[in-house]
Amino acid sequence: MKFSIIIPALNEEQGIKDCLLALQHYRDQAEIILVDGGSHDQTLSIATPLVDKVLKSEKGRARQMNVGANSATGDVLIFLHADTYLPDKALTLISEGIGEAVWGRFDICLTGAHWMLAVIAQFMNWRSRLTGISTGDQVIFVTKAAFNTVNGYPTIALMEDISLCHALKKLSPSLCLHAKVHSSARRWQEFGVFKIILLMWSCRLGYFLGENPEVLARIYQQGRCWLPFKH
Repeated sequence: MKFSIIIPALNEEQGIKDCLLALQHYRDQAEIILVDGGSHDQTLSIATPLVDKVLKSEKGRARQMNVGANSATGDVLIFLHADTYLPDKALTLISEGIGEAVWGRFDICLTGAHWMLAVIAQFMNWRSRLTGISTGDQVIFVTKAAFNTVNGYPTIALMEDISLCHALKKLSPSLCLHAKVHSSARRWQEFGVFKIILLMWSCRLGYFLGENPEVLARIYQQGRCWLPFKH
């Protein structure tokens, strides 16, 4: 089984080297594809020697991941954020578990000092097991055949991971691996832990109620909660 690890990036010069160095021992089993969304820092020059393919795309995580998937040659696609690290033996765990379940995700650990981060991560893991819906932070993996069947990520500004999971659930249940990816809590620290909990859940509610993802993305970027009336 061959894997393609697809990393969407935008101005990630501070952390991209560590992210890619952590993947080097997988290169006999996986190709590493970095898809840049228009970085104006040193992301590309740092990444190029450490990946198999560097691709360029319009800005937007969904667009970037679709560009990577279209170029991928692996049987299984792994969508990895640039601030997230795979657990030990990640590819072995996926290859042993994937089969009837054509997609899945890992448990998550949020790296940071705030005491609430461990609680948040645990609830994220419980919620995704209960609902079968995962976030991109949990590192979604999927067979290329299944990804093509659902036509990839919808090119929306926010909630593309939620939408993909809904589509994939129609093909099979999610394979929920207990091994933990470690993901940076930088956005939680930037916004404030409790504020971002409200922000994220309000955006999820807005998406569930049919709000335009472009509107939700703008609200999210501004750090405001979604309300069901004029924004």
